[in-house]
Amino acid sequence: MAKQEKTNVMRTLERLKIPYQEHFYGDTDAISGVEVAAALGEDPARTFKTLVTVGKSKTHYVFMIPVAEELDLKKAAAAVGEKAIEMLKSKELLPLTGYVHGGCSPIGMKKQFRTVIHETAPQYETILFSAGKIGYQVECTLDGLRKAVPVETADVIV
Repeated sequence: MAKQEKTNVMRTLERLKIPYQEHFYGDTDAISGVEVAAALGEDPARTFKTLVTVGKSKTHYVFMIPVAEELDLKKAAAAVGEKAIEMLKSKELLPLTGYVHGGCSPIGMKKQFRTVIHETAPQYETILFSAGKIGYQVECTLDGLRKAVPVETADVIV
């Protein structure tokens, strides 16, 4: 098994005294969010992927949705008061957030963006999301996540 390490997300959660559990799947070939949830034996409905978008106003937004779902760009735009939004291009992700595709976390981006999580998140005692590095997920409560990043909820999936 590969050596596990602390990510910046984990260090941030510890610094803020937010309890979390780390999950490692780096010794699997899981790529998609659904494969990651399966590799960890977790419910894909409470395993969230972090998507970065850009609005017509050129403002960036972060959306967290269950891994098996698809972001509804119209609903997402409405949730943040934009006329339209589109997914950020992969090559723009690292310079903007400091994260690579597949290892993007709402916690610890270079800049804090308005973040919206799908409205189902409060139904779960804990949720899982990227720990900021491929192969790593963290699990904490929605309130815990909100202590690290201001997060609003909305219906933003297809």
